[in-house]
Amino acid sequence: MIKFFRKIRQNLISEGKTGKYLKYAIGEIVLVVVGILIALSINNWNEARKLKNQELKYLSGIKSDMELTIIELENYTNLRKTSINSAKTIIQMFNNENEPTLDEFNFHNLNVQIWSPFKKNDNTYQELINSGNFAIISNDSIKDILLNIQLVYKEIEFIESHMYKDFENYMFPIYFSTADLESDISNYTHQVSNGTQGDRTELSREKIELLLKNQTFKNGFVLSKFNNNLVIGEYKKMKALSEKLLDIIDSKIAKNK
Repeated sequence: MIKFFRKIRQNLISEGKTGKYLKYAIGEIVLVVVGILIALSINNWNEARKLKNQELKYLSGIKSDMELTIIELENYTNLRKTSINSAKTIIQMFNNENEPTLDEFNFHNLNVQIWSPFKKNDNTYQELINSGNFAIISNDSIKDILLNIQLVYKEIEFIESHMYKDFENYMFPIYFSTADLESDISNYTHQVSNGTQGDRTELSREKIELLLKNQTFKNGFVLSKFNNNLVIGEYKKMKALSEKLLDIIDSKIAKNK
């Protein structure tokens, strides 16, 4: 094409047709500029397509993380409710509202004291932040909810850290210095496994009665019930945000299929 235009220009110059030469020269420049603009447009389209595909990949990852998080939130909500019910039962024993059997006290006591903090699934979010790609997410609602979920998780961490400190201050030292932990754990394991694991060991009534006379130990159960109710409230907030986020992501992915 360039050789073709060069030959025309040379013929026009040799024939003294300067006006036509200028027109061809301008036309050639216009064609070059148009070609450059088309190339840039194609390049921009390709880059936009790559970013869109990358965004959809991140959204799929976030969706998977949120689905796992919701399952974990449901599991931990049930775990905390079990702990609350056990704390209530132990408090009734302290208040002489319920005559405890040794196995019953051991079961509900360890239900409260066995500790497991909630951990969120946010690998994709962390990858977005650490890679500096958070801006790739084009939907502002998705970004806002992701940030709000992080704020709720910080509140969960705060409450759960206080719960564990309460165990350390009010329950663990008293219980560990009084009870036979080996016997108690074996008995508890036997109960929760319906007899398939552990042993139905004989528990010490004297030690249990000693624990039931300790006001500090009782306060530990009161605080546990209170804090478990608080953290369940935060679990509900995170679950609601996660479900809302899933709805928006599903809609976004469906529009790009």
